[in-house]
Amino acid sequence: MTEIAVPEMSLVVLVGVSGSGKSTFARKHFAPTQVVSSDFCRGLVADDENDQTATPDAFDVLNYIVGTRLRRGLLTVVDATNVQWDARKKLIELAKSHDVLVDAIVMDVPEEVAAERNEARPDRDFGPHVIRRQHKDLRRSMAKISRDGFRRVHVLRGADEIEAATVVREKAWSDRRELTGPFDIIGDVHGCRAELETLLRTLGWEIEPGATGATHPEGRTAVFVGDLVDRGPDSPGVLRLVMGMVAAGTALCVSGNHEQKLARALNGRKVRVAHGLQESLDQLAAEPEEFRTAALAFMDGLISHYQLDGGRLVVAHAGLKEAYHGRASGRVRSFALYGDTTGETDEYGLPVRYPWAREYRGRAMVVYGHTPVPETEWINNTICLDTGVVFGGRLTALRYPAKEIVSVPAEKVWYESVRPFAAPGHRDPGVLSIEDVRGTQHIEVRHGGGRIKVREENSAAALEIMSRFAVDPRWLVYLPPTMAPPETSRLDGYLEHPAEAFEEFAAAGITRVVCEEKHMGSRAVAVLARSPQAAAARFGVADGTAGAVYTRTGRPFFADTTELVDRLRRACAPLMDELGSDWLALDCELLPWSAKAEGLIRSQYASVGAAARTALPEAVAVLEAAAGRGLDVGDLLDRTRRRLTNAARFRDAYARYCWPVSGLDGVRLAPFQVLACEGRATAAREPHSWHLDVLSRLADPLIAPTRHVSVDLASQESRDAATAWWSALTAEGGEGMVVKPLEWPGREGAHGRGGGTGAAVPEGRVQPGIKVRGREYLRIIYGPDYTESLEVLRRRFLGRKRSLALREHALGLESLSRLADGEPLWRVHEAVFAVLALESEPVDPRL
Repeated sequence: MTEIAVPEMSLVVLVGVSGSGKSTFARKHFAPTQVVSSDFCRGLVADDENDQTATPDAFDVLNYIVGTRLRRGLLTVVDATNVQWDARKKLIELAKSHDVLVDAIVMDVPEEVAAERNEARPDRDFGPHVIRRQHKDLRRSMAKISRDGFRRVHVLRGADEIEAATVVREKAWSDRRELTGPFDIIGDVHGCRAELETLLRTLGWEIEPGATGATHPEGRTAVFVGDLVDRGPDSPGVLRLVMGMVAAGTALCVSGNHEQKLARALNGRKVRVAHGLQESLDQLAAEPEEFRTAALAFMDGLISHYQLDGGRLVVAHAGLKEAYHGRASGRVRSFALYGDTTGETDEYGLPVRYPWAREYRGRAMVVYGHTPVPETEWINNTICLDTGVVFGGRLTALRYPAKEIVSVPAEKVWYESVRPFAAPGHRDPGVLSIEDVRGTQHIEVRHGGGRIKVREENSAAALEIMSRFAVDPRWLVYLPPTMAPPETSRLDGYLEHPAEAFEEFAAAGITRVVCEEKHMGSRAVAVLARSPQAAAARFGVADGTAGAVYTRTGRPFFADTTELVDRLRRACAPLMDELGSDWLALDCELLPWSAKAEGLIRSQYASVGAAARTALPEAVAVLEAAAGRGLDVGDLLDRTRRRLTNAARFRDAYARYCWPVSGLDGVRLAPFQVLACEGRATAAREPHSWHLDVLSRLADPLIAPTRHVSVDLASQESRDAATAWWSALTAEGGEGMVVKPLEWPGREGAHGRGGGTGAAVPEGRVQPGIKVRGREYLRIIYGPDYTESLEVLRRRFLGRKRSLALREHALGLESLSRLADGEPLWRVHEAVFAVLALESEPVDPRL
């Protein structure tokens, strides 16, 4: 019995004369959908499987189907004679173009057996000369088919051997998706054995005596990204340790370009001795022959990449674009070893790398090394771990799935880099680049999970605003997200009502919420430093300013905010002391609305109110006169009177939010959230009750309090009390309220304090806040007569607004987390810019 192993993702080419049993073999060993038959394709294009005139068209169809299946990574079997070199060549090229392996299964039966079988089939009307010609072609092929380009050629001789054969599926060597970790992925070591041992111990590994292996008490697996050798002081020591770990099953290792080159040199191949190769050759020459043989076999056996954790993690030395994951070909291996190059060389004679990670959009995390970087950086779910230990940098590991970076410093500069290590790869952390925000971007966020896409057209719109109107970008560390309204109320006379907001949070498993007064002003972000010196030290602003206050689109509120900033700094000094921070970022509302929006109010709202108050009384008077003369204008008169009443309410609604200001006289600021301080993204960590409590202690007449009530959603009495509070608030002229979970969803124990369940609600699925606006305030938004059209407005679509609110909220928390973690400005600005870009999405601005 012959066992034939074929790769799970491959092309299998059946070779044999007509009547050799290829179709029967295919039906027996493969699923019907996996087999693409030339006869079937001939029938597709000619309604006759034996119409030889349709053969060219049939093979066009066959090649298209095969190519599509291979592109999708499906095992595909071609059932055709394939006895001629040209036919096999096209299929081999097709497989290689899709980076899959290709095997041949040859069925060699005597000519008379094939002829007898064809005579027994009424649909085969060709004569024995066809079988004879095919048999001659097969005989000629057998001498050289092993050199055609197949991975393996399986030859089955005679009907009995064909009948007895079995076919098994063979996993790709790169497919270790069953391994789920946890993993410690280690960057380029380059012969730095001492640093490798230090890093492993830092990660909790226990190194065996003689450094011939290592184990982790928690059962973790190490994954090495390659380039274990060359340049450093002890490549044999690194190999001995890693080889022992791999042999014991505690580590995996992919090939680096330095392993490949060293192996070629040890095999006697002609290579250019450069980039530290001589050091490895000299060090290995001092080792026993037995070790050199084992090291060579180890390096020769290293593969291009691994797929791990169900395909969610890919490790390759120089990275790997998504189309190559799990594939096997020369170009896949070349990409994995060397990355993508532009074909150019830099001033140091080194190849210019194409930034493939900038265009990566795959779902799998790709971890790699190869190109030294001073700092690790996440780019579109990829990260480079080569931090240049051999050049005096650090040896770095990534803990997966925690995404924790662990590094140890080099003991010394072991090898001078041809290209200066800190330049040009090093980037000034305070310098922004248009490349960071131009085109389509995918931003990784930790709150809510996953990636957020920012389209190119949205980026272009944001770039116009950011480059022309925004404050100094060093202060621009956060932009507030939009906020979604509740589901439309069905209560008579209401478009929005607290009941829907309460029910939505309760349905999501939230047990306690806080209802905050929604101030009718202009959204403001205040970034404050304790002193100009603190501003220079933390934000790099050395112009004597100590803060900024800006709008939700990043524009300065006033031409000069120095006085406002100084007042806020003094008011917040005790809070800075309490938090142990020399700076704060606050989310606020600046009052009155007219302080910033006076021009808008005059042109858009006051003009409507004035026109209505002038025209409608005249219209009412005319209609009343007409009614007095007996004309039937009752309905029109009633409607006009309602419009006059609505116009008065409209004017009263916006007038409540307008009052005169002079300098800071009349201006008030209502902070409702501490966004961040040194080392803490408080917006993502602290419950809303904490924010409201600490902000309520700010003592300055400039500061307006934010009234609020807490609600136990399990209590109808508590809900009713909050609804009554909202009704009273809006009756007094208030805009409404914002309903928020007491604690952020997603954090362990969220909403568990104060009587909550203690179970975390999935972050990214629950709105961070729902605004419930008052009935009269909505006249400003939808027009004076909106209450006459409630049935139409109740059909408003909220899906896009809700999606936008969730995405912008996640980006806002991401920018604050990066700020608190001390990441460079351009990293913070990446998320800030994305919020502004999303604001240009086509969403009804009235929502």
